[in-house]
Amino acid sequence: MTTLEFRNVTKRYRVRGADPILALDDVSFTLRERRTIALVGQSGSGKSTIAKILTQLETPTSGEVLLDGKPIPQRGRGLRAYRQKLRMVFQDPFASLNPYHSIRYHLERPLRLDAVVPKAETEAEVRRLLERVRLDADAVIDRRPHELSGGQRQRVAIARALASRPSLLVADEPVSMLDVSIRVGVLNLLAELQRDEGLGVLYITHDLATARHFSDEIMVLHHGRVVESGPADDVILNPQHEYTRELRAASPDPEKHFASAPGLAADHTDGGIA
Repeated sequence: MTTLEFRNVTKRYRVRGADPILALDDVSFTLRERRTIALVGQSGSGKSTIAKILTQLETPTSGEVLLDGKPIPQRGRGLRAYRQKLRMVFQDPFASLNPYHSIRYHLERPLRLDAVVPKAETEAEVRRLLERVRLDADAVIDRRPHELSGGQRQRVAIARALASRPSLLVADEPVSMLDVSIRVGVLNLLAELQRDEGLGVLYITHDLATARHFSDEIMVLHHGRVVESGPADDVILNPQHEYTRELRAASPDPEKHFASAPGLAADHTDGGIA
């Protein structure tokens, strides 16, 4: 079972002519397959810095990130193997897909780079991935991103993340750029994939309502520090820190927000072409 440890990580950014900015202050957590951790906080709390460190876009000032008990390789095949195990779904589906390439290209590329399937099976695997995220392969495979709706683009982005068959997924505000009417459908899809594929998911969000219903554990981040963590229901229903209570008061009532079904609300597949 793949285990990712974020151990006592501190991150300071140097600013010319000013004191360093403390983005993360001694943050620790462990992400395992088949578990979902929600990382909750307002803008500037350090959530995206964690995502950047996990995806090797930033390095910690101190502390370490371990994969199965070993430091993440910094180069070569080891780093490539790590990146195949951990994939990211970005916040903005409008920017994360290249507008000049077809949906087919976006999914074929990771399949070929990571040699996931034999070349002769690439077409079938692309179609399987599209169907896995509830898109009509015939309708979208040769289209370009701007021809799809926002929800469809994010589903393509999820399919691309799954193409390398990762063990872990970092979802950085994956529905915040989408219309309210289709957010729940995408979250339902992520929850289903997490269960069916046995993924470990780090769900980064500012929304406690979705965090409770999508996650096993919630970590509340404030000014770069974890101020509260624990089982999702405990954190939401019995918050111990004042900041968590403030976030809870500012969030929609999760019972009303998701009253239409257990877990997350009924799915809206956003299946039409824009």
